[in-house]
Amino acid sequence: MSIERLGPLDPISTYNKNQKQNKVESKPARDSISVSNEAKTKAEMLKLNEEVQSASDVREERIAEVREKLKDPSYINDAVLNNVADKLMDLFGL
Repeated sequence: MSIERLGPLDPISTYNKNQKQNKVESKPARDSISVSNEAKTKAEMLKLNEEVQSASDVREERIAEVREKLKDPSYINDAVLNNVADKLMDLFGL
């Protein structure tokens, strides 16, 4: 009886060759996010709310002082009107 060789002597070399051929290269997927307009609006509202909360409180004594000054008819003159107008324009960025 004679035994003939059917393949290579090293059975692992056959396995390694098959693995290399069957290996499929895949590119890694990229992650991405999208933010809805509703989320952007809510974030802006939250930011504005935090700014309002951190702002100084209304000073009642200052308001009372201004009310007393406004009761005097001679208080409102061109200098006061121009000063108030300038401050309002600065406040609105005009």
